Amino acid sequence: MKTGQIIKSLSGVYRVEVDGEQFDAKPRGLFRKKQITPVVGDIVDIDFETHAEGYIQHVHTRKNELKRPPVSNIDVLVIVMSAVEPDFSTQLLDRFLVIAHSYHLSPRIVITKKDLTNETQRAEIERLLAVYQRIGYDTQFVGKEDDAQAIFNEWQPGIAVLSGQSGVGKSTLLNSYCPELALETNSISQSLNRGRHTTRHVELYPRANGYIADTPGFSALDFDHIDKQDLDDYFIEISEASEQCKFRDCSHTNEPKCHVKAMVEAGEIADFRYQHYEQLLQEISNRKVRY
Repeated sequence: MKTGQIIKSLSGVYRVEVDGEQFDAKPRGLFRKKQITPVVGDIVDIDFETHAEGYIQHVHTRKNELKRPPVSNIDVLVIVMSAVEPDFSTQLLDRFLVIAHSYHLSPRIVITKKDLTNETQRAEIERLLAVYQRIGYDTQFVGKEDDAQAIFNEWQPGIAVLSGQSGVGKSTLLNSYCPELALETNSISQSLNRGRHTTRHVELYPRANGYIADTPGFSALDFDHIDKQDLDDYFIEISEASEQCKFRDCSHTNEPKCHVKAMVEAGEIADFRYQHYEQLLQEISNRKVRY
């Protein structure tokens, strides 16, 4: 029995790295009966039928997990947005951040395609990123001229997952960091202002202080697992301000003596962030119950 980490999953076969060696393994038949599905990032125990192939006998407890795409034991979720093509959207960024926090992940923000922006566009994105920096997020605004090694080396050690909508440059970033991967990239659909999916499976690639995962791009974000009373926990500055609200269950909408709304009016909480909170709260409140 050996212990290793799943670094690739494709068609029911898992590539497991054990002490620098890689092996293909399949899960035990019992896993299906127990509804256990190994995912990339899992620490697993494997038994070998041959030197090259084995069976996964046990999946260790995960410290966190992203459901879509399925990756576990993530140390940093790198939310990749583009400055243009598709255009930068704080609303979309905030939705990604909410998803990240709801899964107990540590997000960082990377904005790509700086080289395609003009001076006015750059200034506006830097102004918006300053808002996120004040909240406490690590941010990077990068272009083709930036060294990919330097970009990646700023990220926390361990498993870093690249996430974001299609066409923002996730695979391009990976290609510039590790050219031998030659990952497929595609052009942007002008009518939809988004890219076509080019990554079709989840795989971990080695980096200086851990692994990096390229993941299929998101076309939709699912908030079904989030309760409306928990939403303010996923907006850092709203969560901090809510401790001084008069009512413990304050929704920060119509209640009197709401400290969050007072902070928004004073300019201490960005108005656009509060609007995105309100929109998501309404969306979750209007959600139909699934049976």
